[in-house]
Amino acid sequence: MTPTARSALVAGATGLVGGELVRQLAEHPSYARLAVLLRRLPEAPLPERVEPVLVDYEHLDRSAAWFAVDDLFCALGTTIRQAGSQAAFRRVDHDYVVAVAQLARERGARHFLLVSSLGADARSRVFYSRVKGEVESAVRTPGYPSLTIVRPSLLLGPRSEFRLGEALVKPLAPLFPRRYRPVHARAVAATMIRAALEDRPGVRIIESRDIVD
Repeated sequence: MTPTARSALVAGATGLVGGELVRQLAEHPSYARLAVLLRRLPEAPLPERVEPVLVDYEHLDRSAAWFAVDDLFCALGTTIRQAGSQAAFRRVDHDYVVAVAQLARERGARHFLLVSSLGADARSRVFYSRVKGEVESAVRTPGYPSLTIVRPSLLLGPRSEFRLGEALVKPLAPLFPRRYRPVHARAVAATMIRAALEDRPGVRIIESRDIVD
């Protein structure tokens, strides 16, 4: 495989990190093919060479052919408020993530790259952190030659909806200890792409303090 022959698939392409992944991958010379999983077409046009794949996450097998890629970038995620319940949140942030990881591995994908969260811990008493920890454990099962898990702190970047917590924290960001300092979605995406191209074998966890813009 030549450096310019890589293929990638992005799940969660309409989110903050997912959008950055799509933009940066579309401009990257190492990727000759890029597809994105979408529930519906976005209002803004996608970059010219990005292939949109409309999917039903309850029936991913109908789109199985698109999962035959080198690198699968997963930025799927929601909030309990958006999902409406803890069960619905877990379905997106755990079940759908595990499903795309399994399907892509079955189709020959070699590197799975996941956006998790600072503090992810399957033993946590905090529901959000516990689900993130559980999905980190679950995506090890398909047996990817390379698995990269990125654990960002609070994400910064242009969102379609206003989030009061982010607005309050942003001016104080430089005062945070490095481990907890908010990071820009642009930096998270760049770190994931760099990890994909380095393609280290085994499991690699990148903590928030090690995310480089």
